[in-house]
Amino acid sequence: MTPGRRGRPTVSAVWLHRAMHAGFYVLLAASAARYLAYHGADPVVLGAALCLGALYPAGVRWTRALPAVLGVWLVLVWLAPSFGWCAIPLFFQCLRQLRPRLAVPLAGVLTLAVVLAQIRLADAVEPSLVLGPVGVAVITGAVFFDRRRLIHEAGVLAERQRLGREIHDTLAQGLSSITLLLELGDTRRAADVAKENLAEARRFVRDLSPLQGRSLEDALRGLCDRVEVHGEPYPLTVPTEVALLRVAQGALANVREHAEAHTVVVTLSYLGDAVTLDVCDDGRGFDPRAVTPGEGRGFGLASIRSRVAELGGTLSVESAPGEGTALGVTVPT
Repeated sequence: MTPGRRGRPTVSAVWLHRAMHAGFYVLLAASAARYLAYHGADPVVLGAALCLGALYPAGVRWTRALPAVLGVWLVLVWLAPSFGWCAIPLFFQCLRQLRPRLAVPLAGVLTLAVVLAQIRLADAVEPSLVLGPVGVAVITGAVFFDRRRLIHEAGVLAERQRLGREIHDTLAQGLSSITLLLELGDTRRAADVAKENLAEARRFVRDLSPLQGRSLEDALRGLCDRVEVHGEPYPLTVPTEVALLRVAQGALANVREHAEAHTVVVTLSYLGDAVTLDVCDDGRGFDPRAVTPGEGRGFGLASIRSRVAELGGTLSVESAPGEGTALGVTVPT
């Protein structure tokens, strides 16, 4: 996926993920139809298939739900080997959400399940029953990791272009003005412009690296004792990292000032085409619809919403008096 305008995902990236999700349900329906045609309506198998279809969106959205999806699929494949066709989109989800050291062995388990399923269906064991699923798994993994490399390279290129524009519009223009003023002999004005340019350079460096050399995860842990990271971390653009850090700072400031909470949890989740930040507390809560900017929280939420909107992201706030607050931010990558 290459970066789109203002951080929005490109059409190709959205199409790929939607196609993968649609493919899962097509394969699930095809497997169910095949089972009905050959074995009839077994309520256990069909119930497991319906359960898998219902759980799949949760496995896409939350890494914690992925083991449940895979567990149901493994049981379903054991009961009806034809459901092994669903392995490819599940394989993709494992690679997308988990660290390679966990995703690769788990993908091997999925491949083994498909091999065993095919052997159970076949009248005789032959090499193609093993080599076919293994070949598909290898190709899928190679395509996925090559795509991740291209995403990273596109992100680096986009960041270089952004830095080039920033330097041209700030530092380079200021230096050109200083040179011209010195040629004209206006040293006082040149000194003033140099001071302004130095302040601009400091602001530029500060905005470029607000994390002070730390990773986003480490910076968040410096703000909150309980920080959870889900999915396989991948490089984010500087504006995205800055926005997420500022959102966390603003949300935690609101918690300290208003929530009277005992527990606060910050969750950072890396998805295939977006990154999410959730800040949840068990404080006194409030009615989000009744908050106005003059009541303290309003300015903080308005600032967070504006910052996230600049990156094409979304903000959600779930709260009620006496029930705590859950603030969630999703930024496309």
